[in-house]
Amino acid sequence: MFKCDCCGNCCKNIAKSELYSDLDRGDGVCKYLIGNICSIYNERPLFCRIDECFELFFKEHMSIEEYYKLNYKECKKLKELGE
Repeated sequence: MFKCDCCGNCCKNIAKSELYSDLDRGDGVCKYLIGNICSIYNERPLFCRIDECFELFFKEHMSIEEYYKLNYKECKKLKELGE
């Protein structure tokens, strides 16, 4: 399972991907983010669910370890933007 530390940086930078445009409150931040927590976490969109996205879209193309490594790498980049 992908280990998220709930920093909220992925949700504060959704303007970086057109995939999340419907969630943008107009300033690049997800309209469902309250503090650093998703207010619809249990009902969040599929593309916000790292493990489920792996199973549906990526498992035929890479290992789960490689997929996590790529996600952690992007997570680190977003954290550096937030500093």
